[in-house]
Amino acid sequence: MQSQKAPRGDISTQEYSANMKDYLETGKTLAISLNNRGPVRRAANGKLHSDILNSFKKYGFYIFENVVDKEELNDIRADTANMIERAPQKPGSILDSRGRPALGREFAREPYTFIKPLSDPWGGTDLLNGRHPSKMVEPTPEDNAPEHVVHLMYGMCEAMPAALRLYGHPDLLMIAESINGEDFVPYNDAIFVKQPGLGGSVAWHQDGVTHWESEDWDEGIHGFNFQVQLYETTPANSLWVIPGSHKDGKADIKGMIEENSGSIQLPGAVPLICAPGDATIVNRQMVHGSFANTSPNIRISITFGFHRRKSVLGQKAALGMNGTNAVYDEKRIFERAAVIQVAIDARKQKYRDEQSFDYKPFTNLKDEYRFSDTTFNSVIKDYNTKDLAI
Repeated sequence: MQSQKAPRGDISTQEYSANMKDYLETGKTLAISLNNRGPVRRAANGKLHSDILNSFKKYGFYIFENVVDKEELNDIRADTANMIERAPQKPGSILDSRGRPALGREFAREPYTFIKPLSDPWGGTDLLNGRHPSKMVEPTPEDNAPEHVVHLMYGMCEAMPAALRLYGHPDLLMIAESINGEDFVPYNDAIFVKQPGLGGSVAWHQDGVTHWESEDWDEGIHGFNFQVQLYETTPANSLWVIPGSHKDGKADIKGMIEENSGSIQLPGAVPLICAPGDATIVNRQMVHGSFANTSPNIRISITFGFHRRKSVLGQKAALGMNGTNAVYDEKRIFERAAVIQVAIDARKQKYRDEQSFDYKPFTNLKDEYRFSDTTFNSVIKDYNTKDLAI
C-alpha cells in the first residue's frame, strides 16, 4: 500500500484506512512483543517494583492492566459522557445541543477544544511552542460529518466528581512517587476524545519544551503522563510512541519524516493497545502522536501528568498555558499540589475500605485539605489556571 504523506491530500476515509492497514498491523506486532505491560506490582517497601521501573526506563512507557475496576470505570464513563453532552453546541456557543447552558461558562479556563473532524489542529503550526513541526494526513470526512467535534476537555477535577476521585487513586500516586520522588508535583490534565470516524490526529511531537539545554538534563526531567483508558484502544485510535526515544534528547521530527520519504508512518513506532480500565504511563520526552480515527471505535483517554518538584521550581510557565509569564514559585506549586490531597480525601469518602495514599508534602495538613464545599471552592475551582507546564 502507498504510505501516508503530509500535508493533507484529497484522500477519502476508505483510502486512508487502506493505506494505514499494513503499518497498523506491523506496529501491533511489535507492541505485543515488548515486555512492558502487566498489573501494578509493588516491591517490599511499597514502591513500584523494580522490574516495572526498569522497563519504563528502557522503553519510556508502560501499560498497567486492570488499574480501574468496573464500578469506578462506569462512574468515570458516566461523568465523561455528561461532560461531552454538556459541551457548547458549536465553538463560541453558550448553550449545549439541548438548549441548556453549556458546562463551564463560568470556568476561568475554557474546558472544551473543538476541531474539524479528522483534522490535525497543531501539526505544522507555531502553536504550543511549535512542538508539532509536521502535519499529519487529514482524510476527508464523510458528507454527514458535523462541522466541529470535541477534541479535548479540560478541568476534569472541577467538572467530574469521578475524575477527581481518580486523581487520588493510590496506585497511580504510588507510581508517581516511585518515579518522581516523595515531593512529586502535578503537571496538568486533559481528556482526549477521539470519536469514531471523526476524531482528529495529534502530530508527532515531544511534550517537554523547557529543559532540553539544561545542565541537569536526563531522560526524566520533563516528567510523565498517565492515560486511563475508558474504552478499548486499538492501533487505529490509540496513542503511538517510539520506544526509547525519550533517551535521545530533542528529536528532529521534521527531519525524521523527511528521511522517511515524507511519510508520517515513522518506523519502529508502536500503538498503546489497552483494555478498558488500563492505565498507560508515557515519558513526556517520548516521540509520540496519534492518527485520525477513521475506525468505528471510540477512544477516551483521561490524561494527567506529574513532575519532579525540582524540575518545576523557579521555572516560567510554558506551552501556552494560562499565565504564560508566571514563575512557578513555592506558593503556586503548593496551591496546585493541594489538588492531590483534596482528591485523596474525595476518594476516601467514596471508597472507605481502600488504603489511601499518603502524599508526603501534605502528611501534616490532611485535616485542612479534606474534600468539602469549602475546599472545592478554595482548591478545586479553577485549579487548572495554576497548572505546572514545562
